[in-house]
Amino acid sequence: MIAIIDYDAGNIKSVEKAVMKLGYDCIITRDKEILKKADKLILPGVGAFKDAMDKLNEYGLTDVIKELVLDDGKPILGICLGLQLFFESSEENPGVEGLGLLKGKIVRLPEGDDRKIPHMGWNSLSFPKKSVLFDKIVKGSFVYFVHSYYLVAEDKKIVAATTKYGATIHAAVEWGNIYATQFHPEKSSSVGLKILSNFLEA
Repeated sequence: MIAIIDYDAGNIKSVEKAVMKLGYDCIITRDKEILKKADKLILPGVGAFKDAMDKLNEYGLTDVIKELVLDDGKPILGICLGLQLFFESSEENPGVEGLGLLKGKIVRLPEGDDRKIPHMGWNSLSFPKKSVLFDKIVKGSFVYFVHSYYLVAEDKKIVAATTKYGATIHAAVEWGNIYATQFHPEKSSSVGLKILSNFLEA
């Protein structure tokens, strides 16, 4: 059973629909006992870093996620804002602590060259290392992004995919039981479904 962590994030239903399309039992929940019993967790997200952390804290989910992921080793996939929440902080809301599952900086996309921010659209991926998420995904495959901030990982060994949008964006990370994508696999057609499937089957 796959548990999608419910903290009032906007894109939860589309993630649920994609997981169910792949044939998996799925539940949207913030119940600690159900999260403990789940085979894997997904933390989706759209919106502001502070608002998301406020909700995770309000629902008592921050410590639950840390316990299940860091202590119990339960696999988790962060999507879009979910990826950013895995890190310590974001330029979007200085002073707000993230989950701190991984180390890196969340910084604002650079302006200029008529680039629109937020970045909304399809970008191609490069893969600096072999990974579970991108098994059988062809280099140059396009996925769908919607974001104004991006990850610069402290340890490049965790970076599973990159793209470019005025800067080199660490578009996905994979380290142990922790997986995350800045893009939306649930909105990225057959490529995105394959990426989701790779996580769910791992």
